[in-house]
Amino acid sequence: MLALSLFGGDEPVRRVLAIGCHADDIEIGCGGTLLALTRSRPNVEVTWVVLGAGGERAAEARTSAEEFLASASHAEVVVHGFKDAYMPYYGESVKEAFEELKGVQPDLVLTHTRDDLHQDHRLACELTWNTFRDHLVLEYEVPKWDGDLGRPNLYVPLADDVVADKLELVLRHFPTQAGKHWYDHETFRGLMRLRGLECAAASRYAEAFYAPKVTLAP
Repeated sequence: MLALSLFGGDEPVRRVLAIGCHADDIEIGCGGTLLALTRSRPNVEVTWVVLGAGGERAAEARTSAEEFLASASHAEVVVHGFKDAYMPYYGESVKEAFEELKGVQPDLVLTHTRDDLHQDHRLACELTWNTFRDHLVLEYEVPKWDGDLGRPNLYVPLADDVVADKLELVLRHFPTQAGKHWYDHETFRGLMRLRGLECAAASRYAEAFYAPKVTLAP
């Protein structure tokens, strides 16, 4: 497992696996973190996996991922076509998609949180931990109607330019979501502002994660 060090550490993140159920989940949950990481460490390689996106949504997912990962040294975007809200019923097929990801050998895995009330999201988290049992796994949050935001325990402060770029990219690349009452600038900025408050971020903004199991290097 990649250790988190209080003194900077000598095990830098080089391979990242980001998993999202739907076309915009990764962008909303950890897009700012990925922007900041790939810009500050140009040798980072990212595998970006979307489990459920078809037709226009698949095109949105690919275009958005490619722009979010523009600074990565290597980026692979994988888009599956599992039907939204039906993933638990595909069971075996979704499990096989996760098995194929073992070859990535990531240093860091970003996935949905286990307490997410969306059934697809919960399955993704369960299979992430089932597949990657000795890895650093951070679970991101996605705001939604269900009201399932919790109490995260790990924060990534985000610089102003990263916040601005994340918001611009999310809102530009997903026009199919524009009509939804929650899908707007205020929702995404508001959540980052709240998490920035909770961790006293100098920039006032942050993304938050759940870290169920981590190690600290001595």
